[in-house]
Amino acid sequence: MKQQRKAVALISGGLDSMLAVKVIQDQGIHVEGINFFTGFCVEGHTHAVRKKHQDKQKRNNALWVAEQLGVKLHIVDVVEEYKDILLNPVHGYGKNVNPCLDCKTFMVKKAVEWIKEHDFDFIITGEVVGQRPMSQRRATMPVVAKESGGNDLLLRPLSAKQLPETLPEKEGWVDREQLLDFNGRTRKPQMALAEHYGFKEYAQPAGGCCMLTDQNYAVKLQDMWANRPSRAYELDDIIMLKMGRHFRLSPNLKVIIGREEGENNFMQGYKNQMISIYPSSHNGALALIDGEFKTQQELETALALIARYSQGKNAAQVTLVVRQTNAEEQQYTIQPMAVDAIKKDWII
Repeated sequence: MKQQRKAVALISGGLDSMLAVKVIQDQGIHVEGINFFTGFCVEGHTHAVRKKHQDKQKRNNALWVAEQLGVKLHIVDVVEEYKDILLNPVHGYGKNVNPCLDCKTFMVKKAVEWIKEHDFDFIITGEVVGQRPMSQRRATMPVVAKESGGNDLLLRPLSAKQLPETLPEKEGWVDREQLLDFNGRTRKPQMALAEHYGFKEYAQPAGGCCMLTDQNYAVKLQDMWANRPSRAYELDDIIMLKMGRHFRLSPNLKVIIGREEGENNFMQGYKNQMISIYPSSHNGALALIDGEFKTQQELETALALIARYSQGKNAAQVTLVVRQTNAEEQQYTIQPMAVDAIKKDWII
């Protein structure tokens, strides 16, 4: 009997990887998925916290895609390993702080290690020639294959006919004629194929969950790096960059003010790690202090700013509680800051 071949698919949770898996499944290949958790794909976390996202599905899209396809998904934590990729990308950054080419190479390299450990035959991805400006150009796709060690074990089913034959095609494990020739930035072919397969629900075709490509997030990350002794970071640091309004009052002091109830509730979990401030005389947001107060003036500025974002913003005075990480508390009463007193260069 003909041996059934096995492939592992890099599944991000988007439409392209979903289609790539289906195309290969149709050829009788056993497919399992792999998803690498870097800490920066945090869309589900934000949707679960913020009220403005309450209409969005509270789910891990990679797990959801795997369920729709009937494949087993392996989630691999690479938070620590990924730090070197982000901090020292060989091929540099994209438009923001996204090391796309190094990132893709890293993930394919990890997949190569995985197939060797689990006795799988080859790797598939949902990449499309010309779709992404950094990692999915015709000139850079071979770079990913070579530098990752994937070489001709890396098959891109959606653009296979635009690329040289891979080992699975040469060996007849898959039929090249049944693979596709998608190219360019248009998503119409993918959407048509999704309709063909009956996929009525999927993540936005042009979307992505990597926060490193988001300009607002990138600015906050660069600010954090610029105001610390080193660019080292922990998972809590990068998650907190998505929470609240961020105000940089000085190199040693950043104030993070919750924007709504969901964020305030989430930020409560950091009260034993960071100084926290909340209004006691009026309803208002919880604030966390990243850094320390070096002067009384810094403390008073922060208090007035936080009072401005409470329901006492138009009151003569607001009383706030400053809670240290050891749970010691002290009350202060202060006049809320006027809107025109908030300096533009504070806002990150």
